Amino acid sequence: MSPPRSGFDRDAVLFAAADHAIAACREQLIALSHDIHAEPELAFSEFRSAAKTVEPLRENGFKIEMGIADLPTAFVAEYGSGDLTVGIFAEYDALPEIGHACGHNMIAAAAVGAGLALAAVADACDITVKVLGTPAEESGGGKVLMLDRGAFDDLAMALMVHPGPEDIAGAHSLTLADLSVVFHGRESHASAAPQYGRNAGDAVTIAQVALGLLRQHLLPGQQLHGIVGSGGVAPNIVPGHAELLYYLRAVDSATLDDLMQRASACFEAGALATGCTHEIRKLAPTYTELVPDAALLRIYREQIRALGREPLAPELEAQRPLGSTDMGNVTKVIPGIHPVIGIDAGGAVTHQPAFTAAAVNASADRAVIDGATALARTAIQLAGDQLHRDRLSERVIQRQFQRQEDIR
Repeated sequence: MSPPRSGFDRDAVLFAAADHAIAACREQLIALSHDIHAEPELAFSEFRSAAKTVEPLRENGFKIEMGIADLPTAFVAEYGSGDLTVGIFAEYDALPEIGHACGHNMIAAAAVGAGLALAAVADACDITVKVLGTPAEESGGGKVLMLDRGAFDDLAMALMVHPGPEDIAGAHSLTLADLSVVFHGRESHASAAPQYGRNAGDAVTIAQVALGLLRQHLLPGQQLHGIVGSGGVAPNIVPGHAELLYYLRAVDSATLDDLMQRASACFEAGALATGCTHEIRKLAPTYTELVPDAALLRIYREQIRALGREPLAPELEAQRPLGSTDMGNVTKVIPGIHPVIGIDAGGAVTHQPAFTAAAVNASADRAVIDGATALARTAIQLAGDQLHRDRLSERVIQRQFQRQEDIR
């Protein structure tokens, strides 16, 4: 049973308590963001980052479990015993060579701040607070693995905030397929006996030319981009092995399937034209598009504006897709939000080295605190609305029932 709600007064009192908790740990949160940023770690190897993230939660009475869902760098930190469980998601993986160019150091710090704020009001809101460490968002789909393995089954809502060049409350994302395409040919001496070779490097070239020509005919929102992972070992050896690493994106699953079929024909063309064979592997679970919960989104928009930020107008949000995220898979199952909080990056965008530098500037530090505050207030306000509590609780019951049915 939720506590009685008395409109604005109830929210104001609880907001003040949550805000005070964040203010009390402000310097610790900023230090956490900077510490994670200083030692970037890649997907599924974020051991230092995960340990740093849980430490403030452990110090404040959260029960910590590391290595959940059979993922060594995933964790859950739990506080309270209310009948509505609020999930706050922390990311902390970095990008190869350019570090935290997506600002995941800020995501982790904001998640800790929101968790500590909600712990301060957990009894009054009749909630259980869970901060969940979710590895490998950039590549690997940690949240999808955790979702499939039941780590989120008891969550009534799933909240996180992601940095970017501007504030976007109802952020949009694209579906994503992460592919490795390996071509198998036959090595031979490139000068003395080229006729005996089957050039896997040429297969890569033909496939990429076909993909380039395909771009003219893509549907709106469909994208493809990639690199040559390997293309040979020496100029005088006909390459017997070559690999393409490609991302395919689209606005939804149906158009991603369409793109997959058309791209696959391009990969096959490279193999066919050169006498090679090829194989296509998915390197990570497919990411789906974000589907933010309308009530959570409405409240978050109100709260981020109350903090002096002006997010992008709703009618413009679809024009700013933020790429792809495994949080999309979560929002398909659990009511959730994944807003973007703006920082001053001097015109840089995510995945640029200049954004890495910006992820620890003064505007980034402010975004950590604002993001934590807005997430905490969003959870507090929704938890005080009995209609929405009932709606979210019913979703949890349905999800847990479905899990039992799947096991049977």
